[in-house]
Amino acid sequence: MFRKVLVANRGEIAVRVMRACEELNIGTVAVYSEADKDSGHVRYADEAYNVGPARAADSYLDHEAVIEAARKADADAIHPGYGFLAENAEFAGKVEDAEGITWIGPSSSAMESLGEKTKARTIMNEADVPIVPGTTDPVTEPEEVEEFGEKHGYPIAIKAEGGGGGRGMKVVWDESEVEDQLESAQREGEAYFDNDSVYLERYLEQPRHIEVQILADEHGNVRHLGERDCSLQRRHQKVIEEGPSAALSDELREKIGEAARRGVAAADYTNAGTVEFLVEEEDREAGELLGPDANFYFLEVNTRIQVEHTVTEEITGLDIVKRQIKIAAGEAVDFEQEDVDIDGHAMEFRINAENAANDFAPATGGTLETYDPPGGIGVRMDDALRQGDELVTDYDSMIAKLVVWGEDRDECIERSLRALREYDIEGIPTIIPFHRLMLTDEEFVQSTHTTKYLDEELDETRIEEAQEQWGGDTGDGGSEDDEESVEREFTVEVNGKRFEVELEEHGAPAIPTGDVGAGGAQASRPEPAGGSSDDGPDIQGDGEVVEAEMQGTILDVEVEEGDEVAAGDVLVVLEAMKMENDIVASQGGTVTQIAVEEGESVDMGDTLVVLE
Repeated sequence: MFRKVLVANRGEIAVRVMRACEELNIGTVAVYSEADKDSGHVRYADEAYNVGPARAADSYLDHEAVIEAARKADADAIHPGYGFLAENAEFAGKVEDAEGITWIGPSSSAMESLGEKTKARTIMNEADVPIVPGTTDPVTEPEEVEEFGEKHGYPIAIKAEGGGGGRGMKVVWDESEVEDQLESAQREGEAYFDNDSVYLERYLEQPRHIEVQILADEHGNVRHLGERDCSLQRRHQKVIEEGPSAALSDELREKIGEAARRGVAAADYTNAGTVEFLVEEEDREAGELLGPDANFYFLEVNTRIQVEHTVTEEITGLDIVKRQIKIAAGEAVDFEQEDVDIDGHAMEFRINAENAANDFAPATGGTLETYDPPGGIGVRMDDALRQGDELVTDYDSMIAKLVVWGEDRDECIERSLRALREYDIEGIPTIIPFHRLMLTDEEFVQSTHTTKYLDEELDETRIEEAQEQWGGDTGDGGSEDDEESVEREFTVEVNGKRFEVELEEHGAPAIPTGDVGAGGAQASRPEPAGGSSDDGPDIQGDGEVVEAEMQGTILDVEVEEGDEVAAGDVLVVLEAMKMENDIVASQGGTVTQIAVEEGESVDMGDTLVVLE
């Protein structure tokens, strides 16, 4: 077994992995960016190493910095969590090549073959796993998309090879959209996955999203741990996940589970993973289940632990993260398929720092003035928070996960409502009111919803009413007393390793505190990813200033200085919360200044373009 594991991630998933390590008597190492220097995963770890500034590309995504931190800590394994480098085959390969360090996850070769969607479709097709009609080779030209549309009809999904979770996927509803949507999918693929290859699939208009948890070892054992239903989604992003699915008959459930096992075995896959499927919904009465003849199709394999792995842990009693670690250490899966027993029902609620009534806009800052999570039988919290923490907005908006178990789905829903009522967070907005609404929504309660329900059918005024009724204090993005604090806590870094120093002095005036370098000099407080207001761009003239509506990353600048634009023309493409957002001109004019460039991180309110 390993001596010490570096967790190449942050927040709740980093703490989740560290807890599993502790139970296995394994030391833990955290990595953190400047923005995360006071975050919960840093507090929890035995050791912590700074790997760079707030921008993820310069810290959590920096291959060499993460591996170097593992060497400094003398860690003999790296666990990637999910997101960031978790599905990066190149990084996995570098860890495999690093002497004395083991990669806790599938092999880089398996990640590469299943991470590229066309290769994965080919593998699954050969393993007799149903796949959605589509291409097995990448497409590059609009004419290829048009030919596919003529053969299979519209709508068509254009998907990035390395995409997932809706990122890098565009839907073409008719021939007029082909060129723009192909270009957009290729651009997202290049920006996020360094791969502009895309492929085509027939777009299913009313599917359910069903995924199967897999464990596989180096000794040829492949087990599935049942399915999760992730059909409640907003813009292809999961919001509530549950297991087992309340829509599947036992016969259909078994067919999907065995298909997942066949596909994984054919790919020579090891460690934990998830095989995702789309199941076509049918016209059925309330309480009627989808039978064994229902159509289901392979979607993709997630070659990592997933956010919602907690659901499967609650209904099987198996610690999936511990199993990952043991498999990476060479141990065999020690149970047979028939030993997997599904007990009760579980749901996971993503606690995102967003205002659901404002198009799920992420919070731009704030302090957890009150943080009092729920408890009691069947209630699990995965978080890395404590009261008084400042919200870090440089990364994903999910701050915690509430996981609830019940003897059956009805009890799970009732217990979830109780837990959400108990969950007291003040200082930042969250989507807790939205979750409470969904647990009283007829479509969700009857489990007749599809992946399109939130985007196309739910009345948005109901979300606004829920936010107004249960929203609580959304905070003002900060505290006036922050500068008055007399608490003397220092973070000292020596050769990149973090040490905590606490000094207590009563009645003394406040002093500025910050990170102290090895030489003793006090470092300045890190600025937000988009820069501070003091060193922003020098705005020329008195024209219309187009500002960022939310924190994100500039994907593309569509105009140049001197261009004439009309109202509604796209100026900049901004990625936020895994979605492309077109920033358009509200009036016509001439572009006199462009304040951003492709790949730059911006904060809400940052200047993007000036028009006159």
